[in-house]
Amino acid sequence: MNVNRKAAIKKLKNLVLSPKGDIEDFRRSLEENFSTVFLPNNVQKEEKKYGESICSALRPELASADKLILYVHGGSFAGGAGSSYCNFCSLLANNTSCCVVLPDFRLPPTYSFPASIDDVVSVFKDLLFNERKKIIIAADGSGASIAIALIFKLTAEERRNISQVVLFSPWLDFTSDCELIKNKKIHDEILSGANLHRAVDLYTYATNFSNPLISPLQAPDDDFFMFPPVYIQLGEKEILVQQAKLFEEKLKKVGVSVELDVWKNMMFMFQMADDSLTESHLALQKLGAYINKKDEIIDIDMIEERNRILRKNDIQVN
Repeated sequence: MNVNRKAAIKKLKNLVLSPKGDIEDFRRSLEENFSTVFLPNNVQKEEKKYGESICSALRPELASADKLILYVHGGSFAGGAGSSYCNFCSLLANNTSCCVVLPDFRLPPTYSFPASIDDVVSVFKDLLFNERKKIIIAADGSGASIAIALIFKLTAEERRNISQVVLFSPWLDFTSDCELIKNKKIHDEILSGANLHRAVDLYTYATNFSNPLISPLQAPDDDFFMFPPVYIQLGEKEILVQQAKLFEEKLKKVGVSVELDVWKNMMFMFQMADDSLTESHLALQKLGAYINKKDEIIDIDMIEERNRILRKNDIQVN
């Protein structure tokens, strides 16, 4: 199913801050590789202020009237902005038929923990008050830590307004006994333990790594009271798979609905390599079915056959 795996890996490496990389160079690289002038699928972009953050509101042609997505971007805690993630979030908006709100929140090292969390909490509460819709919280990579921290900081009543949580390749544990932090040489095609270590070092101080607001795998069971259903999507080749499985077990133990969706032979954040991988499109289509409460198992071969027929009839599929 792959189209150009080598090109995908080269592009996706720009999502991760290298152990000795310059932060400004990293941010420029994110912008150069992932920003776009024209958004796909006729998605419309509008800048809005929610809380204290400027947000990109991305609205697809067919948008749900009763729900929206609040997207917490990754970027090794220190990078990422609306311009870098608008293309991906536009694809997400189109596949889920939801408006996606993408905030620019404060980043380290200028603003360290908990500035990012405080900003996202402020955005969520403003959305809840003004939009009066069910909110889906979605996040990738380091953004997963921030997104889950957001939920931990909400009251039980506020949590009732979150219909689902979607995590792409989540970073969930930074404690000293975590294998990825303890052994910096562990790596996959995109990510290494050294990458995670550098990112969390910029985000907060070492004695704080076990804080549940940093490492949700360390959270006590009580923190998951009224926690919404969780969907986790990542690639089989990622060093993060074990953390995702442990989180799945933890959620099931406390009675939270969870679905772990591991894609064969895929790498970290393969969903953002849509110009190189067929799987990127298929994964977002599958997620769209989940978001729209079509919980049955999606037959990927059937989706591919549908896309082949559409392409044959000169209908563009995104």
